[in-house]
Amino acid sequence: MHHASIRTADIHRAIAFYEQLGFRVCERFTTGYTLACWLEGLKGRIELIQIPEPKPAPDAFGDEHYVGYYHLSFDLSDLLAEMGQDLPTWLEGLRQRFEQAATENPQQLAPLKVLLDPEQQQIGDRLYEVAFIADSDGLPLEFLRQLRTLG
Repeated sequence: MHHASIRTADIHRAIAFYEQLGFRVCERFTTGYTLACWLEGLKGRIELIQIPEPKPAPDAFGDEHYVGYYHLSFDLSDLLAEMGQDLPTWLEGLRQRFEQAATENPQQLAPLKVLLDPEQQQIGDRLYEVAFIADSDGLPLEFLRQLRTLG
């Protein structure tokens, strides 16, 4: 996949948010009459597009009747193995980074909003640690770490 595209109310806040996750801007451009950029990180690329006069996004995580794109998911298995961390430890470090960054720059960043604290989940024959956070526009982001293959 080349990239996932995210429409945002404020591209500068969105960039600041994704930079805290380890993304970096690799290309800035305009699309039509609005600002856009590509960011790379966590083994992927995302595109941010600023939407003039944005409307509130639906609550994809909280509305059990919502239909449509649900979330982006990032597999942190290799990264966390290199760091010698589990998902709860990584998420706590992320919370602290956001707390400090929000204190230093409250116009650009808010404290991290965790939608689901890390929990174990079996998917097929694999056991994962799974957590969800919300990005600067409320888009759910999933982070997972494979614990083991079962059976």
